[in-house]
Amino acid sequence: MTRFALTLEFDGGPFQGLQRQSHGPSVQQTLEEAVEAVTGEQVTLHSAGRTDSGVHALAMRSHCDIEKDIAPFRLMEALNAKMRPLPVAVTQCEPVADDWHARFSCTGRRYIYRIVNRRAPLTLDKGRAWRIGQEVDAEAMHRAAQALVGRHDFTTFRSAHCQAKDPVKTIDWLDVARDGELVTVYAAARSFLHHQVRSMVGCLALVGMGRWEEERIAQALAARDRQQLGLNAPAHGLYFAEAIYPD
Repeated sequence: MTRFALTLEFDGGPFQGLQRQSHGPSVQQTLEEAVEAVTGEQVTLHSAGRTDSGVHALAMRSHCDIEKDIAPFRLMEALNAKMRPLPVAVTQCEPVADDWHARFSCTGRRYIYRIVNRRAPLTLDKGRAWRIGQEVDAEAMHRAAQALVGRHDFTTFRSAHCQAKDPVKTIDWLDVARDGELVTVYAAARSFLHHQVRSMVGCLALVGMGRWEEERIAQALAARDRQQLGLNAPAHGLYFAEAIYPD
């Protein structure tokens, strides 16, 4: 039995999220069916994070256990062939120790959120970024975001369906930067609540559009009340960017 660590890249548009769902296709189902087609084995895919319907991944880390004697490169090539034309790819595949776990060994997670700030509709980025037609102040968004850095009760920025027992999380950094018409939000933490990144981005966008004062971000955080949430950013602008593990 070999435990293989997989790095996945996917477009979340056609899926009901990463985790297997009863009501539609998922990335997990796609990978597990590909593994069965290649090896004849039924496996369970474990991943560093869970993504909602429409959320993308640049480098999701996952693992599964396979009994068949197969080289990592051959496994990666075979899985990619079986998953075509679905927008999922294994970009890395390597054997790891039996006690390595994609989720429980992970010590940090990074997300990015892409906003295209222009009046014209999206063509190449349609379904892969949030278009905001009104001019946004990325510097004001960045300043306001610093109120969310650190250890806080993030009840305001938590989905009503979040299953986490504790709303307290620690944001390691939260940056907002503009490059031409692209405004990118970078978020890093050990873990996040359900919808936390999208909720933070939505409220920061309100600051950028001048609908909220910068201080209101801190006020919404302190309220610990979901009713104080201004806006939940759409899923299609969010990307799981990196899973971090101890050396």
